[in-house]
Amino acid sequence: MRLEDAKPKAGSKKRRKRKGRGIAAGQGASCGFGMRGQKSRSGSGTRPGFEGGQLPLYRRIPKLKHFTIVNQNVYTVINVKDLAELPAGDVSMETLLEAGVLTSNDGPLKILGDGEISTALTVKAAAFTKSAKEKIEAAGGSCEIV
Repeated sequence: MRLEDAKPKAGSKKRRKRKGRGIAAGQGASCGFGMRGQKSRSGSGTRPGFEGGQLPLYRRIPKLKHFTIVNQNVYTVINVKDLAELPAGDVSMETLLEAGVLTSNDGPLKILGDGEISTALTVKAAAFTKSAKEKIEAAGGSCEIV
């Protein structure tokens, strides 16, 4: 094979349309843009995102940082370091409220993994983070999802 033998595949190269060069060219006079109207005029037509005067999508959607979550799960959160002071045994939302570790019940209990723990606890909660579960089980405790 030589350099002069290298050719594009058959049908991959098309001739450009010569618009406005007479009726025989197939794109004469109006060049395929129709008779009248905004899209037939010279220039780019409308800007990107224009919806004919209707309030465009980029102005209709909520802005500033994030969309609000419709049915958001709200948890009462507590870190592993706060459980470290408790004596060995069962830990649940009720026992934490009695011990004064939590002040209010703001929804189901979720255990987060910040801090260290050395006592063996049986923790009953609605959710655990991966690190919290590992730390509780490494200390000899167990995690129960309520």
